[in-house]
Amino acid sequence: MNVSPYYKDTGKVAFASQISMYSRRKMFTKFMNVIKPNENQKILDIGVTSDTKYQESNYFEKLYPYKDKIVCVGTEDGGHLETQYLGIRFVQIVPQEPLPFRDKEFDIAFCNAVVEHVGDSKRQKDFINEMLRVSSSFFLTTPNRWYPVEFHTAIPLLHFLPKRIYRKILNVLGETYWSKEENLNLLSKKELRELFPKDSNVIIDNMRLLGLSTNLLAYGKS
Repeated sequence: MNVSPYYKDTGKVAFASQISMYSRRKMFTKFMNVIKPNENQKILDIGVTSDTKYQESNYFEKLYPYKDKIVCVGTEDGGHLETQYLGIRFVQIVPQEPLPFRDKEFDIAFCNAVVEHVGDSKRQKDFINEMLRVSSSFFLTTPNRWYPVEFHTAIPLLHFLPKRIYRKILNVLGETYWSKEENLNLLSKKELRELFPKDSNVIIDNMRLLGLSTNLLAYGKS
């Protein structure tokens, strides 16, 4: 099975996992409160993973009550989710290609911690435009660049440097994969807002832990 480098790096993931599931449960609660989905709405989860080891992997499928309404997509093989959760359908997609769905085919699009992994700002905009195209409403999350610890590398504060310098230092430290923009491009609140169309009614919110914003949330009508 093709597992992403994120989950191969078990030493680093263990650090992030200490707070990951707690934060994700909070984000899921926020999703349910602001989107208010019902049992009749068709929902697209963008970005499932092949990982089965860590509790935070594919948490939406674990927590969402109307599983038969979920279509989930990912660049890795998530076929195990169809067996694990009755009614879910998985579709494997190709990076940087349009989603294989009609305009507004889904009532809701859910996307957790994917946009920071799709590349430069142009590709991030394209990714968000596809999410908006296929859905009537959306809920997206991404790590906050200004949280003191960068969760993928477990290195504190280094990511506060200008991105070009930060990536060079990561490469020197042996974090070659995460040093590449196509694999990790963290966003601030302002940068996330700028990825959406100017006339979008998107709401940008924070998910906080101990008073600090760990994640950014973007939600609204497409």
